[in-house]
Amino acid sequence: MKRTLSLRMGAALLGAGLLAGVSSMAFADDAEHDSSGVPVKVEFEDAGPGQLSLSVTGEAILSEVTPQAVPGQREFAGTLPTVTVTDNRDVGDIPAGAAWYVLGQSSDFEGDASQPDITADHLGWTPKIVDAGALGLVDVGDPVLTSMDAATTIPPQDPDNVGLLGQELFAYAADSAIVNPEGSWQANADLVLKIPSSTPAGAYASVLTLSLFE
Repeated sequence: MKRTLSLRMGAALLGAGLLAGVSSMAFADDAEHDSSGVPVKVEFEDAGPGQLSLSVTGEAILSEVTPQAVPGQREFAGTLPTVTVTDNRDVGDIPAGAAWYVLGQSSDFEGDASQPDITADHLGWTPKIVDAGALGLVDVGDPVLTSMDAATTIPPQDPDNVGLLGQELFAYAADSAIVNPEGSWQANADLVLKIPSSTPAGAYASVLTLSLFE
């Protein structure tokens, strides 16, 4: 039976933010008889200068690969939704020598029936460019293998079979000012999850967070 696993997408964005809060007072001695929710909405125009920002929508579903390539191991594969980096700043507002980059990190996969977590080092990726811009100066990071794979790096380099347990390079531009006029760029990634065959069956979910820095 083919099983699927899912990753919910999270994104950390640079730029201005809006924080809204609602506070209440509770009276411990009073019994609550009824309550009602009130929708609160706000709409406003962009009030600041241009921004460097990241956006991604959707989720990644991992489906089992058959036949399995390695005895005693199960493999699941999927595709990261397209990630877009947008820069609508005036080029004069970009600091000299600035470079932007996107890092990705996964949480552990949590089961739906109290199974032990599948740790994030079991998830790897191969980032891919969708739109590098006309100059082709936006690029992606190297593939990251899972902890079930043998490392392909030679010491004293850091091993590349660590999975997405920590922050890993997804995409970058070496010079923000040079690529700025192009406006936006896109990339995605092939995802792979490798686990021991003895892993308890069930539905598992994780959150893959992408963060943009400069």
